[in-house]
Amino acid sequence: MYQRIHAIKRGVVVFMGLASLSWVPARAEEPLVVFEGKEGPGQGRHIVFVTGDEEYRCEESMPQLARILAVHHGFKCTVLFAVNKETGEIDPITVDNIPGLEALQTANLMVIFTRFRELPDEQMKYIIDYTDSGKPILGLRTATHAFRYEKHKDSPYAKYSFQDKEFEGGYGRNVLGETWINHYGVHQKESTRGIVAKGREKHPIVKGVADIWGPSDVYAITTLSGDSQPLILGQVLRGMNPADEPNPEKQLVPVAWTKTYTGGQGKTARVFTTTMGHGDDLKNEGFRRLLVNACYWCLGMEERIPDKSKVDFVGKYEPNSIGTNNHKKGVKPADHRLDKKEPKQEEE
Repeated sequence: MYQRIHAIKRGVVVFMGLASLSWVPARAEEPLVVFEGKEGPGQGRHIVFVTGDEEYRCEESMPQLARILAVHHGFKCTVLFAVNKETGEIDPITVDNIPGLEALQTANLMVIFTRFRELPDEQMKYIIDYTDSGKPILGLRTATHAFRYEKHKDSPYAKYSFQDKEFEGGYGRNVLGETWINHYGVHQKESTRGIVAKGREKHPIVKGVADIWGPSDVYAITTLSGDSQPLILGQVLRGMNPADEPNPEKQLVPVAWTKTYTGGQGKTARVFTTTMGHGDDLKNEGFRRLLVNACYWCLGMEERIPDKSKVDFVGKYEPNSIGTNNHKKGVKPADHRLDKKEPKQEEE
């Protein structure tokens, strides 16, 4: 009887202990998403995506590109987002918060797709430290005008603003090759056909790449800075379909190029930039393959680029249409995990 009573007591204690565990607050969700690489040449390499653009749905396209690189090629991919400080939701309208940038300390490649960000110094420091490290950089679309300092012009990072006069053209022109000029193709009326530049047909980045097209309009450029070498030229089409005729009044303009950048540490980095990047551009197989190959090249892995890189979508890719404040609402970084069926979305 004595033993039975004590056994019951022990059972109550164990039950109460387990019950108390259920009340332990869950660990807060991280403001980023990580895709661990599976088998492939990218094993052991870490790619960090820095996103935050109000218009072109990079908060959807870059997680999909990261999934492709992780699942099909073996890279570890970390995706960072503009996050609302109060809700923890992905919010491209929040221009002063991209948490998790310390991930760049272990990155082998930074992919940047931001627009007019004004980050606090403690966050911006991670981006510039990486930029100066000599490690490679891949920039998309609005990364040519990645930063715009309006409230904190006394910041040591204000010179990276896209129109800065001291650091002519800011981050875009100095690091990536060009800053924001204007729309050359008519926005949302003239699309882009990508054509490999003459003499660059054997460059490893265009290996297996064909039929590049996207609804993004061609961005204007002045002259590309530094040692930039055009790789893909954008042909302005009269409409928003790949079969539309070219606009004969508009010449070919570089929409993707390679270059190098030597930062404050005196180390030279490989850089790939494309001014394409409309959310629906990623639906084009040729464009996806261009980006995947560019990641290999940036990392000095061009000899490992397959004859035709696998770029099949991983999960659904159904981005919202472009436009300011047209992003999916109620989505948190964790909703992009591979074990989630699909990102949730609140009713409008």
